Amino acid sequence: MTEHPTEQPTPATDLRRWRREQLADLLRFGEASLRADGAAQWLDDDGRPDLSQPVHTWITSRMAHVYAFASLLGVPGAGERADAALHGLRAVLVDAENGGWVSSRGPARRPGDGHDPAAGEAVPVDGTKSAYAHAFVVLAAASGTIAGREGARELLDAALAVLDERFWEPGPRMHADEWSRDWTVLDEYRGVNANMHSVEALLAAHDATGDPEWLARAASVADRVVGWARENDWRIPEHFDAGWTPLPDYNADRPRDPFKPYGSTPGHGLEWARLLLQVDVAAGTPGARTDAAVALFDRAVADGWDGEHGGGFVYTVDWSGTPVEPRRYHWVAAEAVAAADVLGRVTGDPRFAEAAAGWWAWIDEHLVDHERGSWHHELDTANRPDGVTWVGKPDVYHAAQAVILPDLPLTGSLAASAKAAGSILG
Repeated sequence: MTEHPTEQPTPATDLRRWRREQLADLLRFGEASLRADGAAQWLDDDGRPDLSQPVHTWITSRMAHVYAFASLLGVPGAGERADAALHGLRAVLVDAENGGWVSSRGPARRPGDGHDPAAGEAVPVDGTKSAYAHAFVVLAAASGTIAGREGARELLDAALAVLDERFWEPGPRMHADEWSRDWTVLDEYRGVNANMHSVEALLAAHDATGDPEWLARAASVADRVVGWARENDWRIPEHFDAGWTPLPDYNADRPRDPFKPYGSTPGHGLEWARLLLQVDVAAGTPGARTDAAVALFDRAVADGWDGEHGGGFVYTVDWSGTPVEPRRYHWVAAEAVAAADVLGRVTGDPRFAEAAAGWWAWIDEHLVDHERGSWHHELDTANRPDGVTWVGKPDVYHAAQAVILPDLPLTGSLAASAKAAGSILG
């Protein structure tokens, strides 16, 4: 990547250069995650593989996606790393016997309480078939296809077929959440988190293939979620039963669940705000979802930003907006600056850029690990690094997207935006 003078930029002195140096650091940090077989290992705070964790399909997919769009930006070696991770999906995490992708492969232990990897039952393979993981396989393959990586299109076709045949429910036009490994038992739970990442993946698939069906599905899922949010004071219901009836008290005893916590998740409101505007760009419907995006953003910031305790976004709130899990997760701040950037561009309202400027400064002060690299994934309520739910620094997906998005044209997907920008970092 481009060399810079020795003085270190800050968000206040040179935000654009600071963000680009952040991307370079994140990409370097992530290199250690890739095993020889391409599967991506969970990284600890120092950037070393955490061998107590399995290799996850969602992490491997995210790393393939990140290095694919980095290759389009001209980052040396990124294409080869994307190829490696895509190989890991094809050769390690695929379920050759039953089809689809397993959630993870060991050696690892399934935590007894959801947090401590040293406790619990030994699980060499978690064969759960989740929409969340499969959406990320689609995203990885779509980004790889846009980047012209060998074998990516074949992987994309296979992943889209599974997402379509196993998870898509034509009636509600939403995705189911979880199957047993052999596809015989479908869990009754339905969730918005997997559907949110399916929207991201389908937008990328549309950019990669030109097939309008994937865009139509992304738009219909997004509009269904907007409807639920509008009826709920712009707090998105996350959990549903098999008939898509909301379950507002779901996981009330698990407020720190990393994927299905109780209550409303401000970070998802921010993420949806960005995705709605990307749907509009992809669909050629400027302004159609802008009001909803602004409403989601404003509700998430009002509920989530804890200005009384040094700043930072809380993880979850209850249905009145009272914090439930006040710890700060790095991905929420990353989605905040990304949403603010996109909203600022679409609306022209300077308040979004002003908000982002303050959040970038907070990120640099509290989340960026200037000694060991990457971003702290979790802080306590005093903004001190403290991994409880997110131990270590598993991957660089949210942070890498956030720091480069403002330099790219707005399209339906990060890879398409990177392709449109060209080799700006070589």
